[in-house]
Amino acid sequence: MTLQVHNIKCGGCANTIQKRLSEQFEGVSVDVDAGTVSADLSTPEAEQRFRQLLKQLGYPPIDETLGGFESGVAKAKSFVSCAVGRVGSKS
Repeated sequence: MTLQVHNIKCGGCANTIQKRLSEQFEGVSVDVDAGTVSADLSTPEAEQRFRQLLKQLGYPPIDETLGGFESGVAKAKSFVSCAVGRVGSKS
């Protein structure tokens, strides 16, 4: 499954997404330029967990409508996730 997501801006974002999603899913890949995240998902439940974890990290799928406050929260979470990914890639 491949989902286009909000807020992917750089390699720091990709590092965080890759690390966190690979803890629970196989075949995770991130394409920063396309703004997509992919994984091998075998069940509808796995897809739901995948979508939820992306949202928790601040990278909700494009097909999910976000309201004003919710959009701001997602951007803030992605900013933090990005910073963590940048720091983590240097260690």
